[in-house]
Amino acid sequence: MPLVLMQHGGLASLTGKTGLAMLRHRQGPIVAVIDPDHAGQRLDLVTGIARHVPVVRNLAEALVHGPAVAVIGLAPSGGVLPDAMRADVLAALKAGLSLASGLHTYLNEDPELRAALQPGRWIWDLRREPAGLGVGQARAATLSCQRILAVGTDMAVGKMSACLAVHEAACRAGVPAAFVGTGQAGILISGRGVPLDAVRVDFAAGAVEAEVLSAAETLPQKGLVLVEGQGSLCHPGSSATLPLLRGSQPTALMMVHRARQTTIERLPAIPLPSLEELVAICESLAAIARPAGGSAAPKVRALALNTARLNQSEASDVVDELSDRLGVVCRDPIRHGAEELLQALLAP
Repeated sequence: MPLVLMQHGGLASLTGKTGLAMLRHRQGPIVAVIDPDHAGQRLDLVTGIARHVPVVRNLAEALVHGPAVAVIGLAPSGGVLPDAMRADVLAALKAGLSLASGLHTYLNEDPELRAALQPGRWIWDLRREPAGLGVGQARAATLSCQRILAVGTDMAVGKMSACLAVHEAACRAGVPAAFVGTGQAGILISGRGVPLDAVRVDFAAGAVEAEVLSAAETLPQKGLVLVEGQGSLCHPGSSATLPLLRGSQPTALMMVHRARQTTIERLPAIPLPSLEELVAICESLAAIARPAGGSAAPKVRALALNTARLNQSEASDVVDELSDRLGVVCRDPIRHGAEELLQALLAP
């Protein structure tokens, strides 16, 4: 289904990470990107993403490219529809497009937007708690497939991108694999998943468990389920790692880190522990709340390193340094490819 991405001001900003992830990883057609700040510029030069999509000023300019769905590609603070985007959202609905949104506010409940929605079209507010949830029961531990959970040292370090890159490497290698999205971008890219930050804490592990069980049903016995990480144990505002560990019952962990980062990005007064300490912490937490007599407790088998802020030489140096220090495969899955990460995660 052809999409237009609404990136208003987000092509060169972390607020646009949802749309940037879709540009990097979505297999289906993206026919235009709306960003008045970069209209007419080459997408690859603005973002570094090797995809040829026109960047236009507004919805009217995007319509000539034939989109069927408008996707909000921003993740603004507070999760409210930005005022600068509202006119184009209204124009999209009036023009007969459907709308997908990962904002915390529900656009389907906005009277003005509902009135603009055309017959046979829809507004998908994906950040809604799924119906019929229960508490986690460690049922994923009974699965025969391998389950890889990404654990990050901070927010927005590339957990989703690392998982999707490993998923793509698995597909190229002929390894049956499924990706479980747990945030808005991952769900938009894959078309399914659980919006973990919209789930009440008592049911969070159960929601992850249900989605992992569902993903495993699509695979043969020896398939691979990749679970997108959320948040970080190191961040004082994050509580997502524990329900992900409990719900997925992982067989291995992939740590994700931004190269040379030593503090929480947006809270620089809070230092990060050493990677050695974090590996030990994650492995210790993953070893409990598991059924007796089951598979061995998971280990950190690979480090996916975000080297976007380094040049090629610096990236190579830090990858080699961390591989030696931690004794695990370390690669930037975007810069270096994810094949070696995949092999490390699949190793017995």
